[in-house]
Amino acid sequence: MTETTPAPQAPRPHTAPAAPPPRGSVLLREILRGSIVTTVLALVAAFVVGGVLIAFTDEDVAAASGYFFARPADTLSAAWNAVVAGYDALFRGAIYNTRADDFLTGIRSLTNTLGAAAPLIAAGLGVAVAFRVGLFNIGAQGQIVFGAAFTALLTFQLDLPAALQLPVTLAGGLIGGAIWAGIAGLLKARTGAHEVILTIMLNYVGVLLVEWMVSTQGVLQKAGTTQPITEATPAGAVFPDLLGPRFPNLDLGFLIVVLATVFVWWLLEHSALGLRMRAVGENPSAARTAGISVPRVYVYAMLFAGALAGLAGMNQIQGAVTTGFNSHIDAGFGFDAITVALLGRSRAWGTFAAGLLFGALKAGAYQMQAAGIPIDFVLVVQALVVLFVAAPPLVRTIFFLPKSEAEKSARARAKAARKAVA
Repeated sequence: MTETTPAPQAPRPHTAPAAPPPRGSVLLREILRGSIVTTVLALVAAFVVGGVLIAFTDEDVAAASGYFFARPADTLSAAWNAVVAGYDALFRGAIYNTRADDFLTGIRSLTNTLGAAAPLIAAGLGVAVAFRVGLFNIGAQGQIVFGAAFTALLTFQLDLPAALQLPVTLAGGLIGGAIWAGIAGLLKARTGAHEVILTIMLNYVGVLLVEWMVSTQGVLQKAGTTQPITEATPAGAVFPDLLGPRFPNLDLGFLIVVLATVFVWWLLEHSALGLRMRAVGENPSAARTAGISVPRVYVYAMLFAGALAGLAGMNQIQGAVTTGFNSHIDAGFGFDAITVALLGRSRAWGTFAAGLLFGALKAGAYQMQAAGIPIDFVLVVQALVVLFVAAPPLVRTIFFLPKSEAEKSARARAKAARKAVA
């Protein structure tokens, strides 16, 4: 039996390998995929939508829209003027008052922003530390109010010189906040209870406990009154103004918050404990296999988180509210801190920048209200910021940005799954 020789095949034409894309294009694509660009564009989208809402709620726009098809330019002009006036009022209230008589009066708006941002940044850092460890800490409210009550209970009656009274009062707030958050951390570590349930319940317990304290004579209630309020902050414990009495809203508390930001950045990014915390946040099982005590890290993270929330409370009772406080001393910072940490991507300096943004919104809200825009508009903008920041694919779709590798992988897996089902 003879073997058949296969017919010779014609050589395939030589094809040159595809040229790699230019390095400039690759770099630009990676920049556009980055979280910083996505966050900035999320803010742009939020303010654009906010501008649309300003236009829709403006009386002049509503009047001009009645004859839109006859003279559409009137409606568009009224909408533009409303948006410009609204954001100009925000700028004048938060950054620089362009209508002030002198420069120092004009920059008072900026100092108001920094003062309003200080407790937001402190509480946001506490939430961010827990986020990096994989814990969803939404108990900053309880940690703030208990930290304030703890320091008032222990230090308001000491009557020490200012050089001692101020740091002792500050330390009392840090310790009180750490104790309250440490309860949740310890229960999480020992029993595996979910930190969301723990911190929510501790919020209620903390607020109601402090409400009882400030309503009971002999505990925290101010002597000679029936109002649920504490004694005034001791004069020696009040934060001094950084730039003098002309700028009362910017005090030493902001500088302490800056130092706290530096500490959190060093702790999470450059310390051995921070390395263990990040490892637990990425994968607790792998961290446990590597010999890291996951329960201990949970406790440490909540202690740091509570101390930072306590610092937010100290910014209130040693700077903003020195005439006495009640169970509402947190002023909503406890829940705003979650938004700040999310916007800052749970990074120290990102949280710092997000706190400045939200402080600017709070400071500018009053000027916007004077311009006829409801103060609740600021809450709408904050909600829009969270919406867009929490949905990066939506932002990339709106601005035609290249998709991230994670999104491409997720789409490929979904496509493969649909094929397998079919």
